[in-house]
Amino acid sequence: MIDGSIVFLLIGLLIGAILAWIWARLRLQTQAVLKTDLEKQFVRRELHEANERQLLSAQQELRQRQDELRQLSGHLATRDQVIKNLDDKLHHQKQELEQLQIRFRTEFENVANRLLEEKSQKFTAQNQEQIHALLQPLREHIRDFEDVSAMRFIEETRDRISLKKEIEQLRELNTQLSSDANNLASALKGDNKTQGDWGELQLEVLLQKAGLMRDLHYRMQASFTDEDGRAKRPDFIIILPEDKHLIIDSKVSLTAYERYFQANDDASRQIAAREHIDSLRRHIRDLSGKNYQQLYQINTPDYLLLFVPIEPAFALALQQDQKLFTEALERNIVLVTNSTLLATLRTVSYIWKQERQKNNVLEIARQSGLLYDKFCAFVEDLKAIGNRLDQTQVAYRDAMNKLLESTKFGDTLIGRAERIKELGAKTSKQLPKDLLEQIDQVQELPFADGELSNDV
Repeated sequence: MIDGSIVFLLIGLLIGAILAWIWARLRLQTQAVLKTDLEKQFVRRELHEANERQLLSAQQELRQRQDELRQLSGHLATRDQVIKNLDDKLHHQKQELEQLQIRFRTEFENVANRLLEEKSQKFTAQNQEQIHALLQPLREHIRDFEDVSAMRFIEETRDRISLKKEIEQLRELNTQLSSDANNLASALKGDNKTQGDWGELQLEVLLQKAGLMRDLHYRMQASFTDEDGRAKRPDFIIILPEDKHLIIDSKVSLTAYERYFQANDDASRQIAAREHIDSLRRHIRDLSGKNYQQLYQINTPDYLLLFVPIEPAFALALQQDQKLFTEALERNIVLVTNSTLLATLRTVSYIWKQERQKNNVLEIARQSGLLYDKFCAFVEDLKAIGNRLDQTQVAYRDAMNKLLESTKFGDTLIGRAERIKELGAKTSKQLPKDLLEQIDQVQELPFADGELSNDV
């Protein structure tokens, strides 16, 4: 009997132990579930607070922009009121000018009529001069008043045009501020497309600031295909002399960087900084994996340039992880910012300038060769002309000798012609006297006298 009681007691203790173990395990599981729920609630609360902070910052920025817009609207309303007042004033002055012109015209007519009636019987030249002298000051006053009114009207018109231009500028500024506010809100919300477009815009501004021109010194978003037929579109391709290229890709890492500065404690800042570095490292891996330098249409070095437009964000990444730059170089990626890339781009601009100068020198040499060839041909033509002139001169002397040279005057052509005239031939002209004098001089030469004496 006692043994049976002991057995039942042991069985009861065993059942109690099993129940206690089951109860303890259920309690631990319940606590684990509660702990997990608490952690999830804590994470949700942190995310909610972070979103609230971002939303609050964006709302503050938007309120600031809205205040600026209200101020600009107030300025516009003030300028509109000023323009309205000027229009009213101008209208009033026009009315006064018209009334004064009517009044002066009426008084002038009255004075003229009265003077004409009083002096109609004694109207003489002296009276006309007196009337003119009497009315001339009035005319001058009217003319001066019209000139002053016209000048005032021109000045007020010019001022009104200037006000309209200022209002247009204020409206454009208003539109620009609204656009900037929207872009800022989109960037704070993590719009990657807007961030990417902004980075490409900053890069193109930097290219143009360095003196490079689009489609001449660089190409944007050009499409290529690799050996496997996959499409490749580098952000920017810098065109170098001798058909060489340099590829630049813009990457913007702003979301984690913005969270870093909005964090309220060191732990949150460290997490955001690590996410920022990881984002930049992903950009490096992505750009390295595209293998732009293997495109057969592009003659580029083995390295690519990754442009980070926000220099403080780049400095923060290097400050937190100094190996980042070395890791990029190992992947044939060179990290550049505004300052470092601008120096490189100015070097590219200088290379193009030297290339243009070299081409100019070659063109000058080519043109000089052509000019020398033209000059040689011109000299040959001059020599040919000189030879022909010499031949012409010899022929001229021979012809003149036939006219002038002979032992007797009557034997020359001119002598025979003069003899025919003396015999009574009808002529309307006569030979030049200087030509006849030359014949006389030839006849007076010593050899001519000797020959004549021998004949005698």
